[in-house]
Amino acid sequence: MLERLLARKTDFTGVDGVVGAESATGIELRRTLGPWGLTALGIGAVIGGGIFVITGQAAAEHAGPAVLLSFVIAAVCCSFTALCYAEFATLIPMSGSSYSYAYATLGEFAAWFIGWNMVLEYGVSASAVAVSWTGYFKSLLAHMGLHLPDALTNSPIAFMDKHLVVTGALFNLPAVILVLLLTWLCYVGIRESSGVNTAIVVLKVSLIIIVIVAGWHYVNPELWHPFIPPAKGPETYGWGGIMRAATLVFFAYIGFEATSTAAQEAKNPQRDLPIGTLASLAICTILYVAMAAVLTGLIPYTQLGTSEPVVTAVAAHPQLNWLRWLVEVGALLGLSSVVLVMIIAQPRIFMIMGRDGMLPPVFSKLHPRHRTPHINTLITGAGIALLAAVFPLDVLGDLVSMGTLLAFVAVCAGVLILRRTRPDLPRTFRVPWAGVTCTLGVLSCLMLLYWENWYNWTLMGAWTLIGFTIYFGYGYRHSRLRKG
Repeated sequence: MLERLLARKTDFTGVDGVVGAESATGIELRRTLGPWGLTALGIGAVIGGGIFVITGQAAAEHAGPAVLLSFVIAAVCCSFTALCYAEFATLIPMSGSSYSYAYATLGEFAAWFIGWNMVLEYGVSASAVAVSWTGYFKSLLAHMGLHLPDALTNSPIAFMDKHLVVTGALFNLPAVILVLLLTWLCYVGIRESSGVNTAIVVLKVSLIIIVIVAGWHYVNPELWHPFIPPAKGPETYGWGGIMRAATLVFFAYIGFEATSTAAQEAKNPQRDLPIGTLASLAICTILYVAMAAVLTGLIPYTQLGTSEPVVTAVAAHPQLNWLRWLVEVGALLGLSSVVLVMIIAQPRIFMIMGRDGMLPPVFSKLHPRHRTPHINTLITGAGIALLAAVFPLDVLGDLVSMGTLLAFVAVCAGVLILRRTRPDLPRTFRVPWAGVTCTLGVLSCLMLLYWENWYNWTLMGAWTLIGFTIYFGYGYRHSRLRKG
């Protein structure tokens, strides 16, 4: 049985072709994405909840002005992983991202574990971002003198004092509508959804730069002192607070590797995927640090713990009232593009798992005209909408980060394993100083996992148990690798 669990894929190709580009019906995914499209895909996945929501909460509750250091720590962790993703993407240019990489290096059981956690990274994180979207939507409506009932804009449950409590609300209606509209767009096709995403990325990055430049003139440097507030607990200010904030803002970086899930729709994956992955991470890090500096310099960091911290900071300065409209519109567009990219990525993970026999054959079907994994897209959209309707942001965010960090550990370890087991494979991009870079990538991810709370580990254990039940109940018996 152990040999079966450790069975690995060996039928992938490097620069000569792409394995698995066709579905069971012989229909291929369209190759329409170039380096700019892939970079926009990565930026679209990353910029959103980090700048518009998580920054304020991390500063107010954990790190103070030192949230800048938290962003840098999380970025360093992601940079190691980004290099590993880039090598894997050129070596195994298949949709499936971490799942496909783990299958080729760590074996089937580890691949399923990683793939199941990627449902957290893409599907559940889209729900979390959709919940954040509602906060700015309510702010925009209030700015226009309109209001929606609280019962239709809040989650029916909340996490308070480490317990789930009932709030009395019905469900989060705006988040559900957003998810269903974007699901329809992804159903139509990658070209249409990618075009919309690229347009949104250009617009929201422009708006963010305007906010940074305009707000910088009103920054009060005295608000940055003390830069590291004295510790008030193991996770409140001080270095402990900085590290805890790093686990929170790590959620803001989730998505930079979403470019690798579209490998089979890239025109030249060997060249374009490393460009898209590394460029999107670099651009987002610069914007994050600049925005965090502006927010903590406009108002005291203790006042940033709201559902719309950017609006809160801008509204504190009458001279910046004209920016409020831009902030609200930019936040709505930014958060929308994150949800869009996640809905693009998650069905393609299911598609590859279905082709491998880990999920029923229905998951590997492509639409005959749109050439999209249409059934997966509908399943993903329905699941995301359900979670966004019921659960609040804080319940979803940490769980997403944990699943993603575990996937990152597998990718960093996988590069080293494949360097030893298949040194003959052509690599158009190689991780520099792989022994050091990959090891630091694994250690930095484990360090962030160390700072997660015990109840998050409990939720992660329950999620893993559900995944193992599905694997041993279906995937283990239907795996195409062992049948072949």
